[in-house]
Amino acid sequence: MQAFELIFGNLIHTGTLRVTDATGHTHVYSGRKPGPTVGMTLRDPALHKQIFLDPEMAVGEGYMNGTLTLDDGTTLYDFLTVIYGNYINAPRKGLFYALLQTQRAVRRLLSRNPLSVSRKNVAHHYDLKDELFDLFLDADRQYSCAYFRSPDDTLEQAQLNKKRHIARKLRIEPGMKVLDIGSGWGGLGLTLAQEFGADVTGITLSDNQLAVSNRRAAEAGVADRCRFVLRDYRNEQGRYDRVVSVGMYEHVGLRHGKTFFRHLERLLADDGIALIHTITKFNNPGPIPTWTDKYVFPGAYVPTLSELAPAVEKSGLFFVDIEVLRIHYAETLRHWRERLYAQQTVVEKMYDPRFFRMWDFYLTGSEVGFRQGEIMITHTQLEKKLGTAPLTRDYLYK
Repeated sequence: MQAFELIFGNLIHTGTLRVTDATGHTHVYSGRKPGPTVGMTLRDPALHKQIFLDPEMAVGEGYMNGTLTLDDGTTLYDFLTVIYGNYINAPRKGLFYALLQTQRAVRRLLSRNPLSVSRKNVAHHYDLKDELFDLFLDADRQYSCAYFRSPDDTLEQAQLNKKRHIARKLRIEPGMKVLDIGSGWGGLGLTLAQEFGADVTGITLSDNQLAVSNRRAAEAGVADRCRFVLRDYRNEQGRYDRVVSVGMYEHVGLRHGKTFFRHLERLLADDGIALIHTITKFNNPGPIPTWTDKYVFPGAYVPTLSELAPAVEKSGLFFVDIEVLRIHYAETLRHWRERLYAQQTVVEKMYDPRFFRMWDFYLTGSEVGFRQGEIMITHTQLEKKLGTAPLTRDYLYK
């Protein structure tokens, strides 16, 4: 089939992909380099055209809807390893690459996340049932990359490591006013208040996370110095010694990067330090996959450092340190994925089998993306006045 040849014939350079189309014919695509052999079967003729027009959406929707199934002996992890691994390392030339770049360029121009829709986009994902997140997150509900100081660290220990690592980078002293932009379920804010003596304000756009965070602060007896409010960063008016944002910048959107850092500069004290923990891409600027934008994180955009840097440079803030974490998030996702698998029956009763396959595809695809080297986590440490932060990282490990 000509469309398959254009897509898969140009894509597969390592390993082998077997595609059985909706008519029952099997097409085999083998690369010059040895690698795993995986197979998929298309059970809806509409997928033939959809794969040509938007392969990212077609594969994700097909798997989620059950119209694309994996052959016996092929796991989703192995399948996506072959697909993503070949895509990430594919030659940046030819008609196939030109087709993908055209699709990405159009979506990049359409990428936007204005104030009017930001709250709706956040609620799409973070206002799902609490019980779902309890099934695979750690007890503190840290829904971002953990920090594995040892391969033997549990997920709980690695998430605690992450919070303390961030706190040390912020150089927090007792009584400092800290703003947490995108405060999640409050775990980081509570740690900064309880262990480091900070006065924390967390802002979120999720009603669910807001209620949980304030309840946790009250139960911990620190509500007087750790409070959470429903507010967009663009509407925050305070002034803070430290500003931190973990896993939120991805939701800012490409067009709003300059706005974000301009507001961060305004909110930060003259001798302040900020830390942005976010997913970034190694190269190939462009929007997130269409499937992820539609079903998981609408309005999100993962920037390259070349896209993030100009926004910082024009804000009046200064780069102090950038740390790259990659396998840390792959390992975090592995823990989440294995915990979700162990609760498959519960998830399917809570929602349905289609929902479970959607989250399976999301978590597995994300893990593969980090392991293959398409995406990474960066800790970007910023200051408003040069010389505020130490000259070396030694202070992080004392």
